[in-house]
Amino acid sequence: MKRQRPELPDRYHAFLQELKERIRSAQVRASLSVNRELLLLYWSIGRDILARQQSEGWGAKVIDRLAQDLLQAFPGMTGFGARNLKYMRAFAEAYPDEQFVQQVVAQLPWGHNVRILEMVKAPEEREWYIRHAVESGWTRNVLVHQIESDLHQRKGQAVTNFQRTLPAPQSELAQELLKDPYNFDFLTLGPEMLERDLERGLIEHLRDFILELGKGFAFVGNQYHLEIGGQDYFIDLLFYHLHLRCYVVIDLKIEEFRPEFAGKMNFYLSAMDDRRHANDAPSIGLILCKEKNRIVVEYALRDTGKPMGVAQYRLVESLPKRLQSELPTNDELAREMPRFNLVTMRIRLEQALHAIATKRGLKRKMVGIGELTTALTSAKALSAEIVADVRTVSVVLNSAVHGQEIKAEEARAALQLGNSLLARLENEG
Repeated sequence: MKRQRPELPDRYHAFLQELKERIRSAQVRASLSVNRELLLLYWSIGRDILARQQSEGWGAKVIDRLAQDLLQAFPGMTGFGARNLKYMRAFAEAYPDEQFVQQVVAQLPWGHNVRILEMVKAPEEREWYIRHAVESGWTRNVLVHQIESDLHQRKGQAVTNFQRTLPAPQSELAQELLKDPYNFDFLTLGPEMLERDLERGLIEHLRDFILELGKGFAFVGNQYHLEIGGQDYFIDLLFYHLHLRCYVVIDLKIEEFRPEFAGKMNFYLSAMDDRRHANDAPSIGLILCKEKNRIVVEYALRDTGKPMGVAQYRLVESLPKRLQSELPTNDELAREMPRFNLVTMRIRLEQALHAIATKRGLKRKMVGIGELTTALTSAKALSAEIVADVRTVSVVLNSAVHGQEIKAEEARAALQLGNSLLARLENEG
């Protein structure tokens, strides 16, 4: 016995025909702007389904029938199943403002939007994840990981003294930069770990660590050596932030925060500020502790003169498997962000020039490659060829530090010349 189809609303066939025409028009325009047109099409279909459900009482069975008819009319398109039509309805319900959809939401692929709809309920929180996913270029799996790790709740939550020690708007930007807690779920460290184990784990998982730190961090080094007053000191982790244009000093602790940690960080920041370029902003410190008492931290930071923050970190069993294939490799990071390597090269060159100045007995405090090169040239400590090459490569390195876009060919040439210079400066020293 042939199964009879359920009776359809009077206006159903007219609506179906209208959707077919709309889909055909969108198929033509999609060749110019695939994702945006598709998202706007899905939003408009969802809006109209929602309107008819509210005004004419359409139920789930009508959506199921609509899916069958659309799939029959467009067999090559896979996005018109009943489940996806229901997502379209939820999509339109979540974002009633068409202008917001056009300008913001449509920048993300449909799969990203579905995950946000499923996982995030608060409207302002949805918008936050959309904007950050667009800005940072998160893959779908990275987006899911950031939502699962409550990034919205953690970002900007570190206890800091930035409002008092940094000028606006840098203080707001720096505050937004730091999180609390930091999620190191890519590490598998036991309860008996030492600080060196934590540091080694973060270096071995550098690409994961950079993802957790956020956009704009360029790795400079670990156990970064400082010679002060004839004594040796070592910074656990040193980064340069490309947008804030400043060093970020990270001190790792496997215990609860103690007030004396702030004094040590103040010391490190003073030392790094003496080494920063004239155009760099003041260095920022981040003390990462296993635990912290917020009131103790606030007292410890209240009268410190250098900008710093304190945050906890949390360790989970392991990085979710879905992320392991999605995270960029170190080589991919270098290709996608050549400024990382260029910033590191500038720091290494400045260190090499500073070492020559120290050996030649130049006592005047000098900051930056330009000032060091001028002083060493006057002291006849560098050959004319080296001076010319330093000035050539400095143009690209300084552009990288100040956040300007660098072409891949320029980056490769600058790094090649920089490595050659480092070898020659070692001989000069």
